[in-house]
Amino acid sequence: MPSLTFLDKAKDDAAAVPPELLAGKRRLSPAEISVLADNLNSSSDPTWRNVYVDDSEFGFDPTLVQNSSFSGFVVLGRLCAAQLKYHDLTLRTGIYNSTLSNVATGDDNVIRNVSYLENYRLGSRVMLFNVQEMSCTNHSKFGNGVLKEGEPEENRISIAVGNENGRRAVLPFESMLPADAWLWSRCRGDAELMARFQQLTEACDSGRLDTFGTVGDDAIIKNTTLIKDAKIGACAYIKGAFKLKNVTILSSEDEVSQIGEGVELVNGIMGCGSRVFYQAVGVRFVIGRNCQLKYGARLINSILGDNSTVSCCELLNNLIFPFHEQHHNSSFLIATTILGQSNIAAGSTIGSNHNSRSPDGEILAGRGFWPGLCSDFKHNCRFASFVLTAKGSYHYELDIPYPFALVSPGKSPDAPIHIVPAWWFLYDMFAVVRNKYKFQQRDRRAVKVQKIEMNPFAPDTMQEIVFAMERLEALAAETLSPDADGTDGSALRAPRWDDADSEAERLPRARALLLDADADDFVLDDALCQRRYGALICKPAQAYRMYRLILKYFAADAIAGYCDAHGHPALTAEVVSKIRALPLFAEWQNLGGQIVPQKKVDALFDALKSGGISSWQGVHDFYDRCWTEYGDDKAAYAVWLLEYLYERPAPSFGSGVWAELLDDVMSFSGDMYASSVSSREKDFTNRFRRMTYRNSAEMEAVLGSVDGNDFLRTLRTDTEAFNRRLEALLGGISGRRNS
Repeated sequence: MPSLTFLDKAKDDAAAVPPELLAGKRRLSPAEISVLADNLNSSSDPTWRNVYVDDSEFGFDPTLVQNSSFSGFVVLGRLCAAQLKYHDLTLRTGIYNSTLSNVATGDDNVIRNVSYLENYRLGSRVMLFNVQEMSCTNHSKFGNGVLKEGEPEENRISIAVGNENGRRAVLPFESMLPADAWLWSRCRGDAELMARFQQLTEACDSGRLDTFGTVGDDAIIKNTTLIKDAKIGACAYIKGAFKLKNVTILSSEDEVSQIGEGVELVNGIMGCGSRVFYQAVGVRFVIGRNCQLKYGARLINSILGDNSTVSCCELLNNLIFPFHEQHHNSSFLIATTILGQSNIAAGSTIGSNHNSRSPDGEILAGRGFWPGLCSDFKHNCRFASFVLTAKGSYHYELDIPYPFALVSPGKSPDAPIHIVPAWWFLYDMFAVVRNKYKFQQRDRRAVKVQKIEMNPFAPDTMQEIVFAMERLEALAAETLSPDADGTDGSALRAPRWDDADSEAERLPRARALLLDADADDFVLDDALCQRRYGALICKPAQAYRMYRLILKYFAADAIAGYCDAHGHPALTAEVVSKIRALPLFAEWQNLGGQIVPQKKVDALFDALKSGGISSWQGVHDFYDRCWTEYGDDKAAYAVWLLEYLYERPAPSFGSGVWAELLDDVMSFSGDMYASSVSSREKDFTNRFRRMTYRNSAEMEAVLGSVDGNDFLRTLRTDTEAFNRRLEALLGGISGRRNS
């Protein structure tokens, strides 16, 4: 039931005005009060002492205030005859048909048909048009996970990412990055660290009961039903929203945020440059920069990384890194942590299958995760980077450690799944090589706070490749028995060894088999990839050799980047020694899209616990330092990878090893371009792709041409430049002349 309070008409509401709002302001003159009264305006204070106006010459035109009422205090900026125009909306400055209570405005605002506006501070050139209610309580948190004075813990807003049971929940804050949420949600066993994260978040707010809503300069809000407890940034454009409650809408002139028709956002934070349209719903959320949420999409208890687009679908209890695409009404994502650069196809119901009655299952997928049409998985599952799953229902838990792999269902639910490691590089080079270029084009952030590694060739994927290669070696050593005759294809051309052979003796021989170009037909069994029925690893020898080429390419590219950054025109023994003297980091983490050495993450934790880092800004400064050092860290890791591949220290390589590296990497670089062209040509030469077109001219008009593909033209230029640079870099140390 509403409470009834009788007002004291003689009360002077001016006593409540915050002093900082009164600079350059004055009270109304009797003549101005008379004009206001004639224009059907009213005040809760009959003497109008609660209203302050701009004190400059021509700073207040009372004729621009009509049929409006004021209570509490009202402090108006400059108000003179002018028009504000945005797109096809043109309105005369002033206050019309509105109710204001405890409001301060900037200069040259339009407030028209705002039925109830309470406890807000408006910037300059703000347009409020046809707003039913816009109010703010003194205890608003604007979507942040903090508490105000005297509030109980149950009032705190948290986001239950990664797991429905809420035990990975994080507390949102205005500057939160996916990297922050990753560390907070994944290190739950460290109670001291969890407490520090909460302290850092609480330090973002004073806790005082003195909040007021804000609207930044040049913002436009029109035809909106309810805005309550909102912080709205400069230049934001809000039209036709249904409900915005306890939210922060970050926006700037360079990164304008927009909210459209029928949108409902509750308890969340929306990043600069993002757009939410067409009946989309967000509840307990953080949306990054340059994101889109539209066409009825539901984002609940989730964090969405920068440069992501979500349409139509439903996302519950997720932590999603940058560059996530999910466009289909029939897709569903729940209780997952997806490490970015992902694409969820139509009919995918990721996480809808539980294996118990408890909401405690979860899925962890590396970057580049791409489940095919109508894929569904049972909790728990884990996927390496750039895993593609074929259409199907996967009835048992999966653990896929092979990056760039294709995973397919077995012939029946009680059969092994099939895995082709390195599938992208073996069969669809165009798609994987295009990734880096595609994401660079889609990154329209003006301010890139969250650093993002967009290249598939990066330390996180190389780390996974090393693990996958060793896994293949171990499987080959275990699976290929001394009496195998190869009749089932599983041990074709297997080396012979005795049962007494030790693991140390079997591994080199298994490695030799995987490197043998004539041993491409056998398969391996991996019991750990699927519960109960395991997996068949198809084409392991081709994948193994491809993995080695990928490692070499990454190493050469990272060393070239180091030499370019430090002004070394060519690689020499001295430069190799300098690289080897750098700190070596062989374990890496994907922090919100930024790849960071594990040892540095451990150092961050130590600094947080000791008080050496005492704010989230300090944590973000740490990320920036890691990004600055990233090139050197990659180079040191690259040399270590070469030593791993060639099984000797880099100073002892000799010209022969460097010459082999040069040949292999240049050949692989050329193959990437040639295979990308070949992959794309299939779209134009395949009979079934061509059959809906009457002739080649029509097909080219609709699809374009291979020769006209911007990506392939760029890739050709980059490939030629890379190969020239590589020849110059390694020509001397390999004993060859530079071309």
